[in-house]
Amino acid sequence: MVQGPRWKQAIETALAVDDKSVVTQLASIDPTTPIPHVRCLIFRGFITPSTNTELPLLLFTTDSRTPKTSQIISNPHVQLAWWIEGAKEQYRVTGLATIIPVPTNGLHKHFLHYTQAGKDNNGAMTMLRKEGFDWEVKRQEVYRGMSPYMKASWCRPIPGSPLVGGEEEAKKWPVKLEEPNADGEWSSEENKRLWETALSHFALVVIDPTDVDYVELGPLPNRRTRFWRNEKGSWSEEALVP
Repeated sequence: MVQGPRWKQAIETALAVDDKSVVTQLASIDPTTPIPHVRCLIFRGFITPSTNTELPLLLFTTDSRTPKTSQIISNPHVQLAWWIEGAKEQYRVTGLATIIPVPTNGLHKHFLHYTQAGKDNNGAMTMLRKEGFDWEVKRQEVYRGMSPYMKASWCRPIPGSPLVGGEEEAKKWPVKLEEPNADGEWSSEENKRLWETALSHFALVVIDPTDVDYVELGPLPNRRTRFWRNEKGSWSEEALVP
């Protein structure tokens, strides 16, 4: 059964045509400057409350030590640009972003405050909390689904920091991480340490969309539709000039 707002259904249909087009561009604002900061993020899927399928969240991942973390905590308003080549479709998603790090990270309190205080006006995050959704279980599940090479990237020094020691130092970084065996045993204490280090830096980025600009360049004439969500959680739409 098809569920969710029409723009979400369109994304799912487009990805069924071109499942490689999962790289998006996310813009956030640095609290100390008026300059937007843009970076690529890989779309990891939708998370939707079972009690309201009209409120899907978009899921991404990051290193909790990157500048985007402090930017989003200071100003959660973000915009996402996404071109899906195989479908010839562009999506611009405006919404509120949340960073979900490991619970032992001091920044985790910001996530708890956002959800427990109902900062989303009883939206998807609040509904998921009431449904008993476990974000830490989800974080670890997504982490385990990463390739051994991607996992190793979270063992590096802080992304964007000066490369102390140059390329020779970078050659010492782990290239891939080994998982424990079926019994949960590690081949070495060092492999266990690296795994836990990477997992401690791994964070989820969740975007709660409030406005979606959807452009279809495949059909002639081209089509463009704007979707926006009201305070009650319902979506409206309007045709625009492409």
